Amino acid sequence: MKKRVYLDYSATTPMKQEVLNAMLPHFNVQFGNPSSIHCFGRENKAVIDQARQIIAKTINASADEVFFTGGGSESDNWAIKGVVSALKGKGKHIITSKIEHHAVLHTCEFLEKEGFEVTFVDVDEFGIVDLNQLQRSIRPDTILITIMYANNEIGTIQPIKEIGELAKKHNITFHVDAVQAYGNVRIDVQELKIDLLSLSAHKVYGPKGIGLLYIKKGTKIIQLIHGGAQEKRRRAGTENVPAIVGFGKAAELAYQDLEGHVKHLTFLRDKLINGLLEKIPYSRLNGHPTKRLPGNANISIEYIEGEALLLSLDMVGIACSSGSACTSGSLDPSHVLMAIGLSHEVAHGSLRFTIGDFTSEEDVDYVLKELPIIVERLRQMSPLYEKVKGGN
Repeated sequence: MKKRVYLDYSATTPMKQEVLNAMLPHFNVQFGNPSSIHCFGRENKAVIDQARQIIAKTINASADEVFFTGGGSESDNWAIKGVVSALKGKGKHIITSKIEHHAVLHTCEFLEKEGFEVTFVDVDEFGIVDLNQLQRSIRPDTILITIMYANNEIGTIQPIKEIGELAKKHNITFHVDAVQAYGNVRIDVQELKIDLLSLSAHKVYGPKGIGLLYIKKGTKIIQLIHGGAQEKRRRAGTENVPAIVGFGKAAELAYQDLEGHVKHLTFLRDKLINGLLEKIPYSRLNGHPTKRLPGNANISIEYIEGEALLLSLDMVGIACSSGSACTSGSLDPSHVLMAIGLSHEVAHGSLRFTIGDFTSEEDVDYVLKELPIIVERLRQMSPLYEKVKGGN
């Protein structure tokens, strides 16, 4: 049987067995609607409250500031649309960065069509937001700053505390998409001056289709989904009890031994990065060398298309993702890689390897063995690479 190595944990994570075990009874045994006043409903309301308390503790929030959603994208949409709708009488200016997840970027682009103004702040060559430009972008009518905690493609961690303090100083609501950061770094919403925080369960070994939005008490925001009185009348729809229970268990496991998790991922990440850069000429690391997520290794390999690399790796059982958007039907490379200054050609030859709890050193060794062979084979078919080898 062909060896299979999964290195795409930023796309999604496998559900841990403890999470599945916690969820199972709520599909067919403890199945009541939490809004019902009988015992079947009350039992599930209690487990939802318990999950809410567990997750709130991991970010140093109160349980009544945590609201469950259908995922990270819904949380981002609710945070941004909900705040600007509530504050449009004060102003119509939003600040974000050029490397946000599309759930943020596309929401901001939609709001531009609705009459809001958006400033897309630059990043440096490592993907760190330009704080000076961000500060200069603040206007009297600025009502929201939305910046991700850590980038989903290159893994760069942003100076969230400094941005939070800046937003606080100017009385601007601050939203953070922490979908990739959660479970990989310590997050304290009080210390970081965060007003809204988006999370998703399936990035931390929980189920898909469940996320949450932390809303600091006193933050002005309107509903995104109308209907029933669920989630304190802020997010309508019958609660997805099994998924909420799973999210709570995944959060509990994620922060039981965060230091051990980070140590394991960082060791394997650095071994992978150093090995690839050493073995493959004309390769480079994307993102900050140290201020990055512990499991993220984004490498550009010149003179080869990322799609060809992906398909070749898949043939030997290695799963990762690419900075080449041709795999998604677009002619343009990743907006993140373009924002940090890569050329189209280099960006198209980028690979994102993301490591997780179930990744072994043997898995990394397998990649270090197979990828250089693939690169050499593909480059033999590249006329441009032949010119480079010839000194032209």
